[in-house]
Amino acid sequence: MPKTIVTPKEIEQAIRNVPDFPKPGIQFKDITPVLADPRLFMGTIDLLTDNFKPGSVDAVVGIDARGFIFAAAAAMKLRTGFVPVRKKGKLPYKTHEQDYALEYGSATVAMHVDALKPGARVLLIDDLLATGGTAAAAAALIKKLGAQILEVTFLVELKFLNGREKLKGYPVRSIVTF
Repeated sequence: MPKTIVTPKEIEQAIRNVPDFPKPGIQFKDITPVLADPRLFMGTIDLLTDNFKPGSVDAVVGIDARGFIFAAAAAMKLRTGFVPVRKKGKLPYKTHEQDYALEYGSATVAMHVDALKPGARVLLIDDLLATGGTAAAAAALIKKLGAQILEVTFLVELKFLNGREKLKGYPVRSIVTF
């Protein structure tokens, strides 16, 4: 399939800013306009997978929930499997779990114990890098299964929140940075 030429600037311009959502003071980055535009969506998947070709990745791991959209499409493009990292209690089989800190409290993500084979080459994708807690927890689960993270890739990075700090030791790439 030929590449869809889209620039990060075009994607950035399509992302809608929603003030005070889900609570006062938050500037929510709404990616749904990118998803609704077939050219932007396909171009985004091309940009997210730019560093890889079919056969170079054993699995694409996506983080609940918007990360699933991009990771599943990337897995199809790379002709490999998709593995979900879900919120605790959402997967039906035996899982490994990883806690992580939130602004107020904590949360837990999970992955099936047999989701990845030891040594598997993994591309980890999520829609947004903010404080890095969820992505770091997903990376810890991948590592627990003995897989190798080739790259952690995001559509959007909120640079001022320093999420990359929690992902030290992994190659991190973002398409759009605010």
